Amino acid sequence: MHDLRKHCLSRGLIANWGTLALTGCLAARLAAAQGVGALEINRAVQLQFTTQTQQVYQLMGTGALPMLTPAGPWVVGDGSTSQVFSTATNAAGFFRLATNPVRDLGTILEGIRSANNVPAVACAVVLSNQLVGLGVVGQRKWGVTNAPVTLTDAWHHGSITKGMTATLAAMLVEQGKIQWTTKLADVFADFAPSMNAQWKQVTLEELLSHRSGAPGDLTASGIWTQLWNFGGTARDARRLLLHLVTVLPPDNPPGTAYEYSNAGVALAGAMLEEVMNQPWEDLLTARLFRPLGMTTAGFGVPATPRMINQPWGHVFQGTTPSPIEPGTSADNPTAIGPAATVHCSLIDLARYAEFHLAGEQGDTPLLTHASFVKLHQDVAGQGYALGWAVTTRPWSGGVALNHSGSNTQWYTNVWLAPGREFAVIALTNIGDANGGSVSFNTTDQIAGRMISEFLGN
Repeated sequence: MHDLRKHCLSRGLIANWGTLALTGCLAARLAAAQGVGALEINRAVQLQFTTQTQQVYQLMGTGALPMLTPAGPWVVGDGSTSQVFSTATNAAGFFRLATNPVRDLGTILEGIRSANNVPAVACAVVLSNQLVGLGVVGQRKWGVTNAPVTLTDAWHHGSITKGMTATLAAMLVEQGKIQWTTKLADVFADFAPSMNAQWKQVTLEELLSHRSGAPGDLTASGIWTQLWNFGGTARDARRLLLHLVTVLPPDNPPGTAYEYSNAGVALAGAMLEEVMNQPWEDLLTARLFRPLGMTTAGFGVPATPRMINQPWGHVFQGTTPSPIEPGTSADNPTAIGPAATVHCSLIDLARYAEFHLAGEQGDTPLLTHASFVKLHQDVAGQGYALGWAVTTRPWSGGVALNHSGSNTQWYTNVWLAPGREFAVIALTNIGDANGGSVSFNTTDQIAGRMISEFLGN
């Protein structure tokens, strides 16, 4: 490991410290006479280092908290030279390049993939805040053998997005922008006159915990079709969803019953973008993805139409995987975004899982421990918190948190065991669109095998 004390160089030169390079920052202002006004360049560090295979690297630093916390993304070694960059919020901060071995899971994964006849699978294992297991095997598109999946590929994660939206909500609650008890009618006063009376009292927390009365099915009412046909912005689409849902009575009296609802979480996202006057997509990117170094994160299916530059989603035709052409029609309508449209790489999703594990141990630079407790706490004994199912397992050392995600063409399965500082992510690029269970069984088998391999259970 290398310990570095951040140094601000007056001329922004490069200081070489062994195999690392530290870019000092300038506390300087460009003259207004240059036509750009007063521009302050913030302190930052840039580290350059040579990697080794089967090793994972991460920049750790001290910021507002007196402890080392992740200050950059995980870098999986491949023998090349790599660089990581991080802003430095604490002028007296320290930085350390941490490294640990990572186990190649490819052989295990290939056995499970071939046995279940799916195009590709991937898995990441986190233990004690370190990425300790990693593997991707198979094809981006079924039948195209010269386009294998890679560690940098992005995968669609469906309803894993719900926990991300809840995490964003917790950040805004901590900043006083909104409260868990804020009501729909408080935020959308212009919609209040047309709302069914019961909807006016629905809170942000009820929407995120599936206790708002929001419908679990939007097809019978025709709302799903209207969302597909809507041609406006994503934010306007969510306002349309708000109107179409709230003019009808809720499925259940708000706060009385659990009903899993994409629409409810989408309305929660609409509340966040309304109070911040920014699209939910921009808020999530700026406040969660960028600070965590999730550089591959985005929205919708990851591949470009007519190209195999990323994995494709698939459905089963009988027992044979059938690829789905990428494009807007290959995903949920944008109105549902806060519930189910995020994509990112396996490593970036592992970083998000590690963030939630770290929050169970104490405050993080982005969110306090108290907020993580809120996000992970079962609501009303229903087995669901805010974006996480809450249960126990013999191997978990206490509470286990789980969520799966699918837009019917992909499947992601995430398990967290905070008591053992353990997380496993298993995913595949095929969904159970026809009511089958192959995708679930595949990811469940992977997760179970990793629990046995890394926890001995």
